[in-house]
Amino acid sequence: MAGTATARQRYQWLLLLVAAVLLLGWLVTGGQGDDSATTARDPSSSSTSPSSSSSDEPTATSSPGTDPDSGLPYVEESSLPAEAQDVLARIDAGGPFKYPDNDGVVFENREDLLPDQPYGYYREYTVETAPRVRGPRRIVTGEEDQYYWTDDHYDSFSRIRRAR
Repeated sequence: MAGTATARQRYQWLLLLVAAVLLLGWLVTGGQGDDSATTARDPSSSSTSPSSSSSDEPTATSSPGTDPDSGLPYVEESSLPAEAQDVLARIDAGGPFKYPDNDGVVFENREDLLPDQPYGYYREYTVETAPRVRGPRRIVTGEEDQYYWTDDHYDSFSRIRRAR
């Protein structure tokens, strides 16, 4: 009987560990589920336009054109979420930033999606997903007044067209 109790305890610990990992993943992503895999496999879902998104969160819309320096699509500053516009204003003012340990740090461009530049050229800033949740949204700046937007934690970027 002692062997059965040990196996049961191991099973309970395993379930607890799985639940903790799932909770941690949910917290890291800001509590947002990713239904892109479901949509990709669902043959009844034929629309891929941003307007078909079920998210209540505002999303940036691309403006016509492509940045000739980066090859990335432009996005208008005015179409970014309010939180991103707030971060741009803080960048312009030199701070303060909500995440001082993470904002203004070197962005290394490991994904090679931005134009190739020397180390230290790019800086990144957090755009909150929800109050006190860093989430996947960032603004990356270049030394020569470039601004880039990502809402998927560096999987893709758009060049921000500033309205200054």
